Amino acid sequence: MTSWRISALADRHRALGSNLGDWNGMGTAWTYAADLADEHEAIRTRAGLMDVSGLKKMHLVGPHAEALLNQATTRNVSKLYPGKSVYACMLNEAGKFIDDCVIYRISPNAFMVVHGAGQGHEILTRGALGRNVAVLFDDDLHDLSLQGPLAVNFLEQFVPGLRQLPYFHHMHTTLFGAPVMLSRTGYTGERGYEIFCKAADAPAIWDKVLAEGKAMGIVPCSFTTLDWLRVESSLMFYPYDNSDMYPMEGEPIGDTLWELGLDFTVSPGKTEFRGAAEHYRLQGKERFKIFGVELQQLEAAQAGDGLWDGDRKVGFVTCGMVSRLTQRSMAIARLDPAYAVPGRALELRGAALTCAATTASLPFDDPQKTKRTAKD
Repeated sequence: MTSWRISALADRHRALGSNLGDWNGMGTAWTYAADLADEHEAIRTRAGLMDVSGLKKMHLVGPHAEALLNQATTRNVSKLYPGKSVYACMLNEAGKFIDDCVIYRISPNAFMVVHGAGQGHEILTRGALGRNVAVLFDDDLHDLSLQGPLAVNFLEQFVPGLRQLPYFHHMHTTLFGAPVMLSRTGYTGERGYEIFCKAADAPAIWDKVLAEGKAMGIVPCSFTTLDWLRVESSLMFYPYDNSDMYPMEGEPIGDTLWELGLDFTVSPGKTEFRGAAEHYRLQGKERFKIFGVELQQLEAAQAGDGLWDGDRKVGFVTCGMVSRLTQRSMAIARLDPAYAVPGRALELRGAALTCAATTASLPFDDPQKTKRTAKD
């Protein structure tokens, strides 16, 4: 593994059995010695602590920060107030997805953007040229994600008023004596919180959460657990659901928000952002749709497994999982738009598994999203 970014928690991950594989330039705990099913169950029923510091953090500071983000992303960030955040996408000039991110408004002229493995850093850095805005890449800031129904019960013991923090809001406070920014966000479909802290404080916070939370059943969870959770909760993971991973024959790489089911990230009435004209032109021209598939056998589909209607291949799986809790085998798939309706009978044909499958609406878990948005 060759990584150019340093994780302050690398020794903790190795002690839990991880060999640390690269993600986004940082050594990441893809798995631990523990059973992934146990980690998945912890987050769905109690809480689990994950290190998602491989996400890239950027600070945009200056009077032109808002204008830059409005041009580069699909959201109207002018509506954000300090303490509020929003999920957004970035497009290229062809109207195709190139990254997603969460934008945090810190103060009137200061934002933080957190994104994954897409082109967000390059787009924002290039867009800042000639503008009165500084774009600062922050690789010291670490991101510990405590997710699950008991996350709020645990953290409110140490952070008064945390329970009243609304979904997609954040606050600056201290945790175990260290300065942190607590954000009510996550990538699990559960109520959860991201703890942004200095690298020097990350090991102590990690240890303290696990020690103090042991009685509540809080356990460390590896990065691959997110795949299981995101399948149930219909959360995209670039590039693993995209044509960057699965090129379409004879076509350039790139997917529209309409195809990915991410068109909701465009603020109503917003027409001035990078790729906007093509984005709107491509509505109704979807080549595929992201949709759900449930297998009629308790084995997990593998990425790339084909979905067939008789002699016609109508799509394929991008990520699959089996839930021990619900006894269901579920998958995210790229389907021919005509088949992106619930209840269509298909056959999954993969290298290791062939079985009957049925199309299903996403998300599989908590379709009304009541858990992550709960107000009590």
